[in-house]
Amino acid sequence: MTTDHTLGTRTLGSDSALTVSTLGLGCMGMSEFYGTPDEQAGIETIRRALDLGVTFIDTADMYGPFTNEQLVGKAIAGRRDEVQLATKFGNERLPDGTRVGINGSPAYVRSACDASLQRLGVDHLDLYYQHRVDRSVPIEETVGAMSELVEAGKVRHLGLSEAGAATIRRAHATHPITALQSEYSLFSRDLEDEVLPTIRELGIGLVPYSPLGRGLLTGALDTSSLGSKDPRANGRFPRFQGEALETNLALVERVRAIAADQEVTPGQLALAWVLAQGEDVAPIPGTKRVAYLEENVAAAGVTLTGDVLAALDAAVPRGAVAGDRYDDMSSVNA
Repeated sequence: MTTDHTLGTRTLGSDSALTVSTLGLGCMGMSEFYGTPDEQAGIETIRRALDLGVTFIDTADMYGPFTNEQLVGKAIAGRRDEVQLATKFGNERLPDGTRVGINGSPAYVRSACDASLQRLGVDHLDLYYQHRVDRSVPIEETVGAMSELVEAGKVRHLGLSEAGAATIRRAHATHPITALQSEYSLFSRDLEDEVLPTIRELGIGLVPYSPLGRGLLTGALDTSSLGSKDPRANGRFPRFQGEALETNLALVERVRAIAADQEVTPGQLALAWVLAQGEDVAPIPGTKRVAYLEENVAAAGVTLTGDVLAALDAAVPRGAVAGDRYDDMSSVNA
């Protein structure tokens, strides 16, 4: 293992290329889902990220809902030119948090974009994703409406999230897709079968979310460390339930042993594995604390040898992880 603490850049997409920091920052947990929101801590974390060269900032309208975009807007005020700003639409929610469903209608695309721009306090988005594919609306119609936002100067680049290979091909034929955001980690490798070869054929970058397995791969979680309101504890994520969790924690211990041998943390090793999967990969580990941000950034300077990568593949074989990624998988790989 070698380390280099200079955070570089990676380029997503070829037909519509966007250069981003090697590592991004997922902001979802600052406003919802993982513990108690702390806006000020989130703002401080984002600003520290920018200071460290983490300029690829990821949010979505449904986080909060809506409050995460406002938080990000406050954090990047006065520093917009440093940021590659990404947000998403499609998981429609009401202000009280009620989930309406997945909406990919052209009218909704336009109204959602305008609302996001207003909340973020910016005049354009660097990357605009369809958060989940609306199976009731042809992807050509959704991406067609997204392309109109590019023509209007409101959006620079287009992305999809958790889309299947056939959908990606149809979308890319309508307008160049710059990036696909999907879950990808040592614990989540299903996209390697069809999706990853497809996006590489088409010249589309990969933005892995949950590259630390929703915290499991940090080695900091156990059966008693999750609060009752944490969705990881209430059944939404089967990998955190009962026997599945015990199986997965045993895998984490194997990762921990390799990490100790490399003199890095388990989380840093897991992130370094994702980064080693290709120069077209720019993960967005999420955190709301400066200390964890700094630990993650250091992972970008870790270079793994072929022997270490082989050891990780042997320690966590594909298919060894117990439980689905979500309790309802109907909206992924769509």
